[in-house]
Amino acid sequence: MLTNRYMTSVKNLPTIFNKIVEGTAPDKFTVAHLKSIGFKSSNDQGVIPLLKDLGFLSADGAPTQRYHAYRDRSNSKIVLGEALHEAYGDLFHVNEKPTESDRTAIEGKFKSVHNTTDRVSKEQAKTFYALLDISDIDSKHTVKVTQKKAEEKAEPKDRTTTERYDEKIPPYAFGGLRYNIEIHLPATKDPEVYNAIFKSLKEHLLEN
Repeated sequence: MLTNRYMTSVKNLPTIFNKIVEGTAPDKFTVAHLKSIGFKSSNDQGVIPLLKDLGFLSADGAPTQRYHAYRDRSNSKIVLGEALHEAYGDLFHVNEKPTESDRTAIEGKFKSVHNTTDRVSKEQAKTFYALLDISDIDSKHTVKVTQKKAEEKAEPKDRTTTERYDEKIPPYAFGGLRYNIEIHLPATKDPEVYNAIFKSLKEHLLEN
């Protein structure tokens, strides 16, 4: 993956991203919104398609979950670092931690992938490096791991079907003897599996 988006001027790029943290999220991040937060130059408008390719905005300009996650200042750089690995993935094959010494190779990557001119590839590389300066690519997995752990902790909540069926059958008497029947059910989210087991139990054991 390698986005071809770029800004002709990146001097306001850090400030625009800082405004995302400071201000509230708009319903739609449009040119009008950009102007309302103080960026009236046409040179700044290139940030909108760039934010879309970074996964901060949906196709219609609505802020995404990544946009909102970025607003948490303690995770901002990490969130942007993850976005760079997705939108500029091909560049990290040049160097896992790109530095200024890789600029020529990175410009060449843009040229070969997007068939751009020298001028455009320089602008594309310049935009990438401006984003790199305000991101944390070393901790790119931190937020994802945290989310994964949270999902793992929440997983039992999704097993309501299993929990509902995975219980002891009440005791029954057969021929003067009393039996406690305990069933160990297979792990599955398909309720029909449990329905079939209990139906068979009822027909062949409990009703005899």
